[in-house]
Amino acid sequence: MSAQTLEKISDLVRRARTAGADAADAVFVSSTAIGAGVRNGVTEDLERSETTDLGLRVFTGRKSAIVSTTTLDPSRFDGLVEQALAMARVLPEDRFAGLAPHALTGTLTSNTLDLTDTAEPDANALLTRAREGEEAALAVNGVTNSAGSSASWGRTDIALVTSQDFAGTYARTRHSTSVCVLAGKGETMQRDYDYHGTVHLADLDNAAVLGRSAGEKAVARVNPVRPRTGRYPVVFHPRVANSFLGHFIGAINGSSIARGTSFLKEKLGQRLFAEGVTITDDPTRHRGLRSRPFDGEAMPVAPLELVRDGVLQTWILDTRSARHLGLESNGRAARGTSGPPSPSATNLSFGPGTLSPEELMADIKEGLFITEMMGSSINGLTGDYSRGASGFMIRDGQIAESAAEFTLAGNLLEIFASLTLANDLQFRFGTDAPTLRVEALSIAGA
Repeated sequence: MSAQTLEKISDLVRRARTAGADAADAVFVSSTAIGAGVRNGVTEDLERSETTDLGLRVFTGRKSAIVSTTTLDPSRFDGLVEQALAMARVLPEDRFAGLAPHALTGTLTSNTLDLTDTAEPDANALLTRAREGEEAALAVNGVTNSAGSSASWGRTDIALVTSQDFAGTYARTRHSTSVCVLAGKGETMQRDYDYHGTVHLADLDNAAVLGRSAGEKAVARVNPVRPRTGRYPVVFHPRVANSFLGHFIGAINGSSIARGTSFLKEKLGQRLFAEGVTITDDPTRHRGLRSRPFDGEAMPVAPLELVRDGVLQTWILDTRSARHLGLESNGRAARGTSGPPSPSATNLSFGPGTLSPEELMADIKEGLFITEMMGSSINGLTGDYSRGASGFMIRDGQIAESAAEFTLAGNLLEIFASLTLANDLQFRFGTDAPTLRVEALSIAGA
């Protein structure tokens, strides 16, 4: 992002202060994306998009308002400021509103996180990658059709300026490949996929490798059985095991805690997981999919241990939720251009366990290995959990026949307490977990 662009955004904030705002900040987001998709060798999608969004937030006392626009045109700034101030004056007071009290100051336009890649593939390169993935998947014996293969590239530039004399920018690039195919015929037909996304093209899995993986996964799922209703030990593949981190982070979101709408609201400092379990949020990870040099309120960022040795250490906090709870923000504010900041995790992960996935399931006489979940019924107040799932039976410690059309049910407090983690943690999704085992879940099947 150019120095001229940052100066324009700074000028908008200065105008807001001159016009009567007690405080103000502005966020600018500029994005470019290219995507290509094929299906059965035929180009199905090819698109390029470029977007710009600007959001201004003003404060008058404890009142605040946000206005947004899609242009960075200084001739429209005075009107934007006038509109924001007029809205703020008629809105109710919020005693927790305001800029972050310990935010960064100065200008920050560089970082050591390595979040941008100079490689910018064109449409032909993306189509080639998508075709390579699909061809490799269709070459797998038993694959009968394609549900589509795609490749994409994108770059997002973000700038934040506050009336506390902070001006910062950073950018992030993203490369991805996805392949989805069908195996079998008629009622026995099954679908599966593989996907990878990275900041740098050099880190992206080979498209043919992803395609073969998608094809083999689809073939393995043909002719599924429906497990008997009962309670079983359940093992979760990493691509679905990370969903438990999603449920956990939602339950320790400072806004939910402040409203009293979380089943974990009384659990701070208490043991939720087994000894040895850690959960960390790290916005400073090198080439991390969600890394950033500052948060959405110009707060400094650092790794945060959410769970240490099984014990809940803190909430995910932005400035408003922290004030509500009598605490201080821990630099987890996220925001867009048309809404206020809210607490959000960045690169979230379990720490790895000590057992291999094979050792994790070695003593299971009969159980389930879950590779896909769909739908969700999670009660945020009680932690009651229910999700549709598919995967494979586990018999005598080995993955056996494919299984589908069943529902998992339990309570997240009991699930968290019984989790055992494998040692195969990889950082692939932004929210990452190793293979994990839950000792007993209710299965509604045949």
